[in-house]
Amino acid sequence: MKKHIIFFAMALLACFPAIAQNNSDQKINKKNLVIKEWNTSAKGARTLDHTTIFSPEGRKIEETEYDSFGKQKWRKRFEYGSDGKVSLELLYNENNRLVNFKKFEFNEFGRKIIQYTYDPKGKLTSTKIYEYISEDA
Repeated sequence: MKKHIIFFAMALLACFPAIAQNNSDQKINKKNLVIKEWNTSAKGARTLDHTTIFSPEGRKIEETEYDSFGKQKWRKRFEYGSDGKVSLELLYNENNRLVNFKKFEFNEFGRKIIQYTYDPKGKLTSTKIYEYISEDA
């Protein structure tokens, strides 16, 4: 049994060399990148699970989640401010109708400090405050 497990692990690593490497120091070039995530059944049927699209600048501009039949569950679009930070996040439903949108404020260190969520008509529905507490003293 151990031989079968070891053989399977070796075969898996041979098929997917990225798994065998420690890529923690390497950055993926995200410029114009599209990442597609697929679910595969035991019988080999594939369905699209998730996509992420990056801009020519390497910023995430869209994410889409799909159900088990490959139909869109939701889609998020991201817009960026002149500082390079996400300034607006728009959430769409399965019919591509706007559900809500979020605006963000950042502190002088570039950390998110406030998130404002609005309904499709622009009415504020909630505010989230981010607090950063260091345990080092």
